[in-house]
Parts: sequence; structure tokens; C-alpha cells
Amino acid sequence: MTFEIRKDRTVRGRRKLVREREEYFRLMDQGLNSVEACRIVGINRRTGKRWRNGRNPTGRTAGAPPVRRAAPPSGPSRYLCEADRIHIADRLREKATIRAIAAELGRSPSTVSREIRRNRHPANGQYRPFAAQARADGRRPRPKPGKIARDPELRNFIQHRLDRKWSPEQICQALRDTFPERPEMHVVHETVYQALYVQGRGELRRELAGALRSGRVRRVPHRQARVRRARFIDPMVMISERPAEAEDRAVPGHWEGDLIIGKDGASAIGTLVERATRYVMLLHLPNGRTAEHVRDALVETVRTLPGHLVRSLTWDQGSEMAAHGSFTVATGVPVYFCDPASPWQRGSNENTNGLLRQYFPKGTDLAVHSPEHLAAVAAELNGRPRKTLGWETPAERLHKLIAA
Repeated sequence: MTFEIRKDRTVRGRRKLVREREEYFRLMDQGLNSVEACRIVGINRRTGKRWRNGRNPTGRTAGAPPVRRAAPPSGPSRYLCEADRIHIADRLREKATIRAIAAELGRSPSTVSREIRRNRHPANGQYRPFAAQARADGRRPRPKPGKIARDPELRNFIQHRLDRKWSPEQICQALRDTFPERPEMHVVHETVYQALYVQGRGELRRELAGALRSGRVRRVPHRQARVRRARFIDPMVMISERPAEAEDRAVPGHWEGDLIIGKDGASAIGTLVERATRYVMLLHLPNGRTAEHVRDALVETVRTLPGHLVRSLTWDQGSEMAAHGSFTVATGVPVYFCDPASPWQRGSNENTNGLLRQYFPKGTDLAVHSPEHLAAVAAELNGRPRKTLGWETPAERLHKLIAA
């Protein structure tokens, strides 16, 4: 297809001669010289030379071969390539905004702004793409000595305060207070952690890591949300898979469970609430709240109920339910787990736990309560009339279901 030179040569928007530029480089890739490509496209030879070189021709070495625009990368890359830098230089000459350039390259505006600030000419401030590429290539090789390793005064200052058990953040603030006019002595606390955990060798003595409050000599990696590890050995069945009959409370037998915790987390009481009747049962946990203790108490309690009144159990993702698989095997009752940080998915149980705090205040030892006392508290709650039940009590509603 023959390229047609458009008759209207006025600028169209922020980008100038877009079709001409693309056709010029297509012809150059086919082997035509610049003079012929400029004639076919209908542009001045200086324009073609500026597109090809990415900068004004002043200062070029005589006889240097023409620089061809680098081909765009085959896929997305974390780093700007030479073609990206040529595009930035061209658009800066055309007075384009940083945001416009970033949108054309599919990059963040901060990426383009940082590229121009770091790689422009230090004297005249001009951005020259090939010089910028050379500066970027020169900074890329690894490994490099860290800032702390390069400055003995800085290293000694940090080491001295680590010996005094200062935190890295306290040290960095002290550097700013002690050397306000010397930015080369300023670091962020992450730099100190990097020197201890990552670079370590020769920057800061490795044994100084023991002076940190954590006492760790290795950094603990943070897990990402998208690669969240399984909470338990037995896979969880989430609340989204719970039967619809449990959601609308139309069928009795679907329970919600949780623990209320005593002083210093040393004691606990298990709570069970039936969704349709709001009937409450309490689990006695005198020996602790490990997964095995909670499982055994649940099995013992569930077996006291008729089978048609125990259809499912909904719990949060607390570690006390790590043995949910063996509980299901022993009782035949499936366990469904709420989403993280979603207490409203067990609304009846959360409301009941609030009522129970009248009997078992926070910060008290819950292990002192006997099974008989727990049963008496549950009976008192089950004997209260509830507006949501038409002013019937949970006990009355449950007895009707058992009789039916």
C-alpha cells in the first residue's frame, strides 16, 4: 500500500506527524536511506535525522554512522530501554507533558519524571537519550558497595549506637540531628537493615544484628496476600460454600462457634449459638484451648443433641480449629470457615459473646468456672425472651423443634 502525503500539514493534537514518523521508520527498516524515506513521507531531511538520532545533530562526531531507533522490547520490562528514552527525548522537544509521555509508554508518570531527573545532563539539564542510556547501564552492574560500606565515619557512628542497643530508626534520626548540613551522612533505617541482613559482609559486623530488639540475625520474609499459605493441614471449606438454608435461618441445626478468652490468654470458654433459635451452649475448657482440647469439647457437646439439630458449624480461622477435620470425622458435622477479619459472618455468635461478658468479664481467669456454672449461665441466657423470636425464649423455640 502506497503512503499518501496528507495535504493538511497542521499539527493534530499533542503528537506531531504520528503517521509520518511510523512510515519513516518502516521504510528505513526496509533498507531505504534517510533521504529517500524523507522524500516518500514528505518531511524535511532534518526532521528525519532528528527522529533517527533522538537529539539535535549539533555536536555529533563527523562521519559517525546513523543511529537507528532501537526496536521496542518484545514484552513488558521493568526497566526503560533505549527506544523508550529516545521517545522521551523526542516528546520533551515537542513540549509534551510528563503524564502524556508516560501514558504513551504505558509507564507511571513518576517513572518518566525520575528518569529525566536522574539521567539528564548535569550541566545544562538537557535530556539526551543515548547519554541517559549509558548512565543507566553504568549504574546497573551488581553487586555494589553500600553507602555504609563506603563511608567509615558513617559506619562507625551506626556501629557505636547499635552496641548501645539503639534501634535503626533512632540511629537514622540521630544522624540527621548530628549532621544536619551533611546529607551524605543521612540514611533511612531500611539501609541499616540491609547492611545487617543482606549485604552484611564488611559493612556492619554481623554480630550487631543480635543487638536488635528482635534478636534475629536473618530477615524474616513477609508473605504476600496472593500467596497466602494454608491455615491448617486439612483444607478449609469457606462460608461461601455453606448451604443456603443456613444463611436464611429457615432450617435449624446450623451453629456458630467461637472462644471468649480470659486474662493473658491463659484460659477460655467455648461458645456455640444455633442460628435459627439463638440457643446457647458453653464449652468447658479447663485444661487449655489447644486444637485438641476444643475438638474434644465440641465432640462431647454435639453428641448430646439430636442429629437433625446439628447440620453444620461455622467458625472463624482461629488456630483452635486446626483439628476441624477430625471433628468432622467423629461427628459427621461439616465445618465452614469465615473470611479473615469478617466477624459479621457470625453475627449471632458475636452478639452472644457480648452478652456473656456480663458473666465473664474481660481480664479475669475463666478457668475457675465449673461446668455447672457454665450450664447455669447458658440456661439463664436461653430463658430470656428475644424480640427476634417474637418474644419467645431460645429454650422454648428449641423445645418446639425437638417435639416436632
